[in-house]
Order: sequence, then structure tokens, then C-alpha cells
Amino acid sequence: MKKLFILKVGTTFKNTNEENGDFEDWVIDKLDNKNLKISVVDVQKGEKLPLINECAGVIITGSHSMVTDEETWSVKIEKWIPTIIENSIPLLGICYGHQLLGKSMQGFSTFHKNGMEIGTVEILLTKEAKDDELFKDMPNSFKVHTIHSQTVENLPSNSVRLASNSHDKNHAFRIGKNAWGVQFHPEYNNSIMKSYINEVSKVKEIPVKELLNSVDQTDEANSILKKFGQIVEREV
Repeated sequence: MKKLFILKVGTTFKNTNEENGDFEDWVIDKLDNKNLKISVVDVQKGEKLPLINECAGVIITGSHSMVTDEETWSVKIEKWIPTIIENSIPLLGICYGHQLLGKSMQGFSTFHKNGMEIGTVEILLTKEAKDDELFKDMPNSFKVHTIHSQTVENLPSNSVRLASNSHDKNHAFRIGKNAWGVQFHPEYNNSIMKSYINEVSKVKEIPVKELLNSVDQTDEANSILKKFGQIVEREV
């Protein structure tokens, strides 16, 4: 039986993990799908990427690493992604996964010229999103949780931009029929977002009180993972 593979490409802060669990836990929670057989592959620890014929779908998590560092495990995934797309296997890249998807398909991922985006922000859908399987039933704008220093500066030439905001012009995109990248975090809840703000404030000067006060529900963003799981379910 084919599975949905979650490629775990990092781990969260110690305190965040103790309070909320880790990346894969958040993704599985928001998928909310008991019909899917799910397997987590910890790529940073050297676990092997799945075979193409094993994959009903793939999710690439966020990471505290940087795509531009081109770590060995990251380059392996980067070279593997085009085959997933060629075989029309549903793929969702989140934050780091979004940037890696762009890079793997000849886009350009780098540090954002305006620095880090962090906290609950609003994104605006493009007109193309109205015909997109993941985004078509979403409101024109909605809130999302974010934390990223890098971005897909230039989308791959064969991609479709789906969402943007004043900070990042490429908050979501699609390649082909069913490969998506989202710069925001559909797996976060308010507790996770607040934890990240607090952890980042230990090493970087940010307006902590303002950011914490602005943390809000992101139900629409969270629903993206559930919708993606339903797409994958049809592939099983």
C-alpha cells in the first residue's frame, strides 16, 4: 500500500518540542486523516528517501537550516523532487520545503532582502488561486503564521503564483497539477507561533510584545493540510 511520506528536514527548539511536539507531529495533527498510512522519514539523520512507487504523496517540513547552505541531505532531496513531479505525485513543501521545491525546479531561493518575516500575517490570493485545487475555496485574504529569513526570490518558469503579501511576493505557488510550495506554516497553532517568537527573541531583537499580541487563529491556513491529505487519499 502506498503511503504519505513526511520528509522531516529539521527539528524545533527544545522548549517548543517539550510544549508542543515536533514538526511531524504538527503536520499529522492538521492532516486529520485516519485513512492515510503515514511514514516519517528523518532525512537529516540519514534515513533513505522513499521509492517513487511507494509514494501516494510527499510533505517536506520546515527546518532551521538554510536552503542556500546546500547540505548533503538537502541536495539529495533537491535532486529527488523533479522525479516526484514528473510522476504527478502530490507534493507539499512547507517553508524550507517551499524554498527547496523552488530551487529544485530552477527557481532562485535566497535570503530575503528585507530580513525575517515572523508572526501572524495576512496573505492575498492571486486570481489563479481560484482555479487551484488547494486554494479555490479560500477567501481572497486570510491570516497565516510565518517565520522565515529565506524566500523563493524567483519562481520556476513553469510555476503559478498563488499567494503573496507586502513582505513576500511568493508566499505560495504550484508546479504542474499537484506540487505546491507554501512559505507560511499551515501546521502551526497559536501556541507554536508564540513559542517561536519567544525563542527567536533570545537571539534577535524583535518587537516581542507586539508580535505576541498579534498572534491570531489561522483556520484557513490550517485547512490546507487537511485538503492536501484528501488529495493524497485519492492516490492510495
